[in-house]
Amino acid sequence: MFEVLVFVYENYWRGDACPEWDSLERKLSTVGFDEDEIQEALSWLAELKTATLGAEWSQRPASQRGATLLPDPTLRQPSPLSMRVYSVKEQSHLGSECLGYISFLEQIGVLPIPMREIVLDRALATPCTPLSLDDLKIIVLMVYWSFGEEPDALLLDELCDNTAARVGH
Repeated sequence: MFEVLVFVYENYWRGDACPEWDSLERKLSTVGFDEDEIQEALSWLAELKTATLGAEWSQRPASQRGATLLPDPTLRQPSPLSMRVYSVKEQSHLGSECLGYISFLEQIGVLPIPMREIVLDRALATPCTPLSLDDLKIIVLMVYWSFGEEPDALLLDELCDNTAARVGH
């Protein structure tokens, strides 16, 4: 599935530049991806799109959300002084390396709370346990992609860097 996600990221710069699912499915099949991988990735992307739209909706002022829709109190922004406590399921699925990396991205200010929650949701939607750090980096890239944002150059370099090939000084 992650190979398909990388292909989509590399070929469609933003989520709104991505073609309709049928067209994308044909393109991925033509390129040579396995049908099961394609279906898994498209399902994952559809849920990512839903999560992104929900996050964007909750960020709008109440006057722009529509008169008939009442704001969901669970969509409020947490206090800057609040702390995220990870469930046992999240801890076992992500592992300490991925949780540490998410904390690092938050601390340097490049992973806002709504994006973090979508990263966690999409990470938990993968079958890998524990999730590898490289796969988590792909998920972070795809969350940025779905919001139509490009990470700054340093973050992009960090997300695309092969840590196994690093040489210590």
